[in-house]
Amino acid sequence: MNPQNKRKPSNEQVSELTTNRLSVYLRCLNQLESAGVNTISSQALAEQFHLNAAQIRKDLAYFGEFGVRGVGYYVKELKRHLRQILGLDRKVRVAVMGAGNLGLALADYPGFRREGFEIVAMFDVADAKIGDESRSGVPIFDLKELKKIVKRDRIDIAVIAVPAESAQPVLEQVVAAGIKAVLNFSPGTLKQPKGVKLKSVDLTVSLESLSFYLAQGIDPEE
Repeated sequence: MNPQNKRKPSNEQVSELTTNRLSVYLRCLNQLESAGVNTISSQALAEQFHLNAAQIRKDLAYFGEFGVRGVGYYVKELKRHLRQILGLDRKVRVAVMGAGNLGLALADYPGFRREGFEIVAMFDVADAKIGDESRSGVPIFDLKELKKIVKRDRIDIAVIAVPAESAQPVLEQVVAAGIKAVLNFSPGTLKQPKGVKLKSVDLTVSLESLSFYLAQGIDPEE
């Protein structure tokens, strides 16, 4: 498998849906590797994880020729290439904005570190929290120190976990500190600054969607 004969795709070529699917493929490959599987075809991968074989081949073709005729994909090698494509071949340094219950839970979640995301700092405005640490030892700083800590610790991504009314001002401070990628857990819609990638996860909306399915008695297999 040698992806070098393919040119690197432009941002316009690769949609966010494609990158989301690459993350799904990586999870599948992690499971296969844990189960001792060395090689797998796109068809077998699709069948085992309820995916689309043609879509798998199309998505991977943006980045290289990874399959071997008659063999399929080498699980460990494809996993390594996907981690490289997703930028996970290095430590990604993350700061959590807000040291409330949600922020602390996110900072202490061990799955982030396993996948290459290192939570290096938390920020808050409450004097009682500043100078303290999360259970796993992530230090909590004064929000006023954000710009200095971002530069010192080379923080790549900010996670916003503050009350809704504080989310937009905090986002603006994050951007002013030089961070270009933000994951927002605060409810409501934020105005996306130019030149910044913003993704929002609204847990309430997801729960309401599930409630709708329950209320309507919809069969998920239909």
